[in-house]
Amino acid sequence: MKDSGIHTWIVEIIAALLILLFVYTGITKLIDQASFRGVISRSPLIGRWSTFLSWALPIVELSAALLLFFPKTKKQGLWISLGLMILFTGYIAYMLLFSDHLPCSCGGVLQQLTWLQHLVFNIIFTFLSALSIWFYTKQQRFIAINRNSRTPV
Repeated sequence: MKDSGIHTWIVEIIAALLILLFVYTGITKLIDQASFRGVISRSPLIGRWSTFLSWALPIVELSAALLLFFPKTKKQGLWISLGLMILFTGYIAYMLLFSDHLPCSCGGVLQQLTWLQHLVFNIIFTFLSALSIWFYTKQQRFIAINRNSRTPV
């Protein structure tokens, strides 16, 4: 298998994982929006923006998942995913370092993780997001050349 084929598979697998993550977390936040808003309102870092964030975060997560789904918008989805993961990872790191009160606003299975486990989980997904962008860029630079005419195919 050529490198570009492997790169394509890696990008698709990571995009699928990100789609699953963002659809799951976005829908979970919207289903229990009042609870999500209540928990983040107690956060010392983002509490004052809880009403806005309780709607904006799940909408952005679901939008990123949608962008990742389509080939024409995959690149934008990958960049938004990386941005989200950097923000979420930074938030968790900040809270672990500087806050005594750690309200958990995650839903479902992710709520079972400790803050440190969640930090590791987010670091892994941040790395995967960056890796997918790198492979996506490499895959886009690959151009096949016709041997006879030396023109791109």
